[in-house]
Amino acid sequence: MSANNDTPEQRSRTMRAVKGQDTSPEKTVRRLIHHMGYRYRLHRRDLPGKPDLVFASRRKVVFVHGCFWHGHGCKRGARMPKTNVDYWRRKIGRNVERDAEHHANLRALGWDVMIVWECELKDTAALAERIKAFLSGCADDG
Repeated sequence: MSANNDTPEQRSRTMRAVKGQDTSPEKTVRRLIHHMGYRYRLHRRDLPGKPDLVFASRRKVVFVHGCFWHGHGCKRGARMPKTNVDYWRRKIGRNVERDAEHHANLRALGWDVMIVWECELKDTAALAERIKAFLSGCADDG
């Protein structure tokens, strides 16, 4: 059965299986950054939003966001399920608000924040340049 024809129970099971950390996009970004020679810590609980990658000596953090779950403006992020639309709009809206709050709190604590969107993984060369610029001193707010 294709995703468009899933029963509500199947769709619910699929959504429950979505992980919050150690996702495939996150692992891809981690491999890329490690290959670039940078070292980091993962998911520091003492920082707002538990950033995916933390570069403590540089006071920089990187969040790897799924386009759908975090309301990105790309084609994938703008896609909305055909059922229970009000629920999904509210849920994604809350995610966007929470993300903004975490990022503002981090900046208030003196951290620079970079957001890597799932759709950016298609062009790893451009992403590597963006990451290098961010980590070498240029602030970036994704």
